[in-house]
Amino acid sequence: MGGTSMIRLLLADDHQIFRQGLIRLLADHTDLHVVAQAGTCAEAIDAIRAQPIDVVVLDLSMPGRGGIEIISHAKQLRPGLRVLVMTMHGDEPYVTHALRAGADAYMTKEDAADDLAAAIRRVAAGGRYVCAAVAERLALGIANQEDGERPHARLSEREYRIFEMLVAGKRGCEIASELSLSEKTVSTHKSHVLRKMNATNRTELVLYAIRHQLVAGARGRLRLQVRPRD
Repeated sequence: MGGTSMIRLLLADDHQIFRQGLIRLLADHTDLHVVAQAGTCAEAIDAIRAQPIDVVVLDLSMPGRGGIEIISHAKQLRPGLRVLVMTMHGDEPYVTHALRAGADAYMTKEDAADDLAAAIRRVAAGGRYVCAAVAERLALGIANQEDGERPHARLSEREYRIFEMLVAGKRGCEIASELSLSEKTVSTHKSHVLRKMNATNRTELVLYAIRHQLVAGARGRLRLQVRPRD
């Protein structure tokens, strides 16, 4: 892939207007070709299965399974695929989860205009990329860990996703439906989350998320700012 003159891109973002803006932004770069678009996680996976793609430009906050799970799934489908996460979420926990899941690059949407083309070329050539603002947050996060590992860092990807959904106020049946799990499995994961977070109920999870600045108002409801959304 690194030796080809054309880099084939999948733009995966649930906002069509934003995708169109990216297409216009990349239009002057003759080596970068948008060959597919996706507005949901399912559409992204279908596109990856359907045609050769070199780099996925992925938003974490799309409808469906969630961007973090899509990263690992996409890598399993196409081991040579490169994933560049571009999202509103620049907080250290989101970045850490994305990189652990296999993301090759991470940048915020604010950096797209100046850095996107260069970041795509870097990851397509086998390199890695983290924008300056995110790199600074990562450094601060590492420095802040001197007091010990934070409880939410102990969660697996699936547990973290359920933690976020619980904080967002979703019921067990809703979580089960969205993640294609049984309610019994969700209940088991919830028990693991509570134990690892040293909490006894959902309210304590919400208070923890607020105390550690992991939530923000979004469309009138709580939404984790620790990014691997549920």
